[in-house]
Amino acid sequence: MPDPDPLPGLNEDEFRRLCEFVYRRTGMVFTEAKRYFVQRRVIDRMAATGAATFASYFARLRTDLDGEVEHFINAFTVNETYFYREEHQLQCLTTDLLRERTRRRSPSLPIRIWSVPCSTGEEPFSIALWLLENWPQVDAWDIEILGSDIDTRALEAAREGVYGKRALMRLPPAVIARYFEPLADGEWRLSEDIRGSVGFSPVNLVEAAQTRPHGRFDVIFCRNVLIYFDDASRRTAAENLYETLLPGGYICLGHTESMSRISPLFEVCRYADAIVYRRPLEDAHG
Repeated sequence: MPDPDPLPGLNEDEFRRLCEFVYRRTGMVFTEAKRYFVQRRVIDRMAATGAATFASYFARLRTDLDGEVEHFINAFTVNETYFYREEHQLQCLTTDLLRERTRRRSPSLPIRIWSVPCSTGEEPFSIALWLLENWPQVDAWDIEILGSDIDTRALEAAREGVYGKRALMRLPPAVIARYFEPLADGEWRLSEDIRGSVGFSPVNLVEAAQTRPHGRFDVIFCRNVLIYFDDASRRTAAENLYETLLPGGYICLGHTESMSRISPLFEVCRYADAIVYRRPLEDAHG
């Protein structure tokens, strides 16, 4: 017979309080269907901190002892991604969105693109690679790419730029050969030039105080995160994203997400390769 779990599970009140804490901090909603997911991560953090009971761990969490909130939130994020994911949106970026953003605009003004959440860097680095490979005007413009995520461990991995075979499965062999260096353990490291072309910073989408300091962007990729929020958190995140877009700027969501069901602030733009959402050129927010 296997040994019993050395740490107890969560009772109803503990589970409720923990989910409320996660919601207040991140906007993410965990229901009873996610109890095992939540409980497993709490047990891991209790073991890591030496907390014998949920009460002692929750006290540590609420006071953020030794930066526990950051460790706790990192444990709840899911970083499943790969290069050139939802490639049709990258095609739309170079075929339509950048054409619109650069029309009647001085090349002295940078084009700013934000990937949030960026996980371990595959998405913002995909944007950089795609532009180099598919946008003839890439050398004529100053392009700033920023990747942000609430998971600080993921950001550390993104800065390293080391990836396994699965992350590269959608990349053409010629692109891998040009921009990646094979490592002895079967992984690949992005070239220093590409790693240096993307900045990374932590951000929480439901906290305006964290989103606004990044300035305004021409294009935001915000894919497959709003599905974890409830309606109120989605609206808050949408408003924060709206404020970080330049007038006429675009936001790309995941294929199962629709901004039209979240916020009336954005215009729907239907292009050949993708449906995206735009902050109107003229609106009450200026």
